[in-house]
Amino acid sequence: MKSNQKMALSYIGLMGFGFPIMRYMSMNFDTINNNAVRFLSGGILILIICLFKFKDELKKIVEEPKIIFKLLILAAFMTGNMYCFITGLKYTSALTGSIFSILAMPLAISMAAIFFKDERDRVKQKKFYIGSLIAIIGSLIFVINGGTGGQSSDFFKGALFLAIAIFIQSIQNLVVKNVSKKLHSVVISASTATLSGIVFLTIAIYTGKIIELKTVSLGMLTGLSLAGMYGMLTGMLMAFYILQKQGVVVFNIIQLIVPLSTAIVGYFTLHEKINLIQGLGAILVIAGCVVSLRKKQTNEENQCIELKS
Repeated sequence: MKSNQKMALSYIGLMGFGFPIMRYMSMNFDTINNNAVRFLSGGILILIICLFKFKDELKKIVEEPKIIFKLLILAAFMTGNMYCFITGLKYTSALTGSIFSILAMPLAISMAAIFFKDERDRVKQKKFYIGSLIAIIGSLIFVINGGTGGQSSDFFKGALFLAIAIFIQSIQNLVVKNVSKKLHSVVISASTATLSGIVFLTIAIYTGKIIELKTVSLGMLTGLSLAGMYGMLTGMLMAFYILQKQGVVVFNIIQLIVPLSTAIVGYFTLHEKINLIQGLGAILVIAGCVVSLRKKQTNEENQCIELKS
C-alpha cells in the first residue's frame, strides 16, 4: 500500500515538472525541431526497453501488416496532436496545457462511446453530462481570464491550438484502444513516438528548419533529448505501471491532481502566475472531470494510456 502511495506521489511530482519542461523547450525551439528531437529520443529509449522486455510483442508487428498500417495512422494523429499541443504551450502556459489535458478525458470518453459499448454505458449517466458541462464552463472561464492582458491574442491563439490538440487526441485514442487488443500499450507508445519523431524529422529536413539546430548549444540540444526521455518514462511507463497496479479510477484521480503540482513548479521555475478567477476556473475543470469520470460500481476493464511527451 505504501509503495503504491509513493508511486502515485512520485508520478504527481514528476508530471508537475513535465509540463513546465515542455513549455520551456517550446519557447527555445521551433515546434517541428522540438518534437523531432524529443520523440526520437524518447521513442528510441522505450524501443530499446521493448527489445529486452517485449520481444514477442515486437514480432507481432512484423507478422501482421494490419498492425503496421494502424501504427502509421496512429503516428499521423500523434504528429498533428503534438504539433498543436506544443504550439499551444508556446503561447499560453504550462498550467494551461495541464488543464486542457485533463479536459480531454470526458471528450475522449464521448468519442469512444460511438464505437465502444463500455464507454457508451458511461455516457448514459446523467453525471457525465453535468460534469462535462461544469468542466467546459471552467475551461472557458480559465481561458477568457487568461487572455485579458497585453498578450491576449497570443493566449487565445494558444488555447485554440490546445483545443484542436485534445480533439485530435480523442480520435487518436480510438485507434489506440483498437490496436491495444493485439499489441501491448508500451510497444504501441514506443512505436508511435518513434514514427512520429521520424515524421517530424522529415518535415524539419524538407522545410529547412533542421538548420536552426546548428545554432543551438550542445547543452540545450542535450536537454531537449533528455526532456523527450523524461516525458516518455514519466508520461508513459510510470502511468502504465499505476494503471496496472491501482486501476483506472485511481489513475484518473491522480491525473486530476497533476495541474496543482504543475502550477507550483511553473510558478517557481517559469514565474507563471494565475489570477483568482483563473484559479476558480481551474477548480471547476477539475471538479467537473471528477463528476463526469465517476461511474457505477462495476469491474474496471483494461484501458489504454494516452501519452504526451
